[in-house]
Amino acid sequence: MPVPGGLDALLILVAWKSPATAYITATAATVGSLIGNILLFQTSRQGGRRFLKTPPPDAPQKFRRWFARYGLVTVFIPAMLPIPLPLKVFVISAGLFHTSFRNFLGVILVARLVRYFGLAYLGVQLGEHAKEFLKQNAWNLVGISIALGLVVYALVRFNDRRTVE
Repeated sequence: MPVPGGLDALLILVAWKSPATAYITATAATVGSLIGNILLFQTSRQGGRRFLKTPPPDAPQKFRRWFARYGLVTVFIPAMLPIPLPLKVFVISAGLFHTSFRNFLGVILVARLVRYFGLAYLGVQLGEHAKEFLKQNAWNLVGISIALGLVVYALVRFNDRRTVE
């Protein structure tokens, strides 16, 4: 059973206690996350063929159109942020809606590299004060995350305009 933030806290603790192994631990966390997300993606892709042969009602069609437009953004943001968001729902959706495996893998890889190596860096640099830093700067980090989300959203909108023209 996953514990929200458990791996993040463990990574910071390892980085603080053993800076020499911080980036090895971040690599292991990234690889483990990639394997888990790939398995979930492929399982939903294979199993989804049975369930999506008949057209679902209108509400799922709206979600399908929305996901087709913003799908990988919805995977990137919860994969990168250490707040509990339903990443598994979006990974399953990516598989069900036949998102390109290469694109999916790239999004998960970049998001997890930023998250886990960022936490390792934070743990190495701040040591025992990392937890205090996160508490004191929580709103700044949320603001940066929202700004990053808005930048990604703007890039998607820009790309939409280019493909329509």
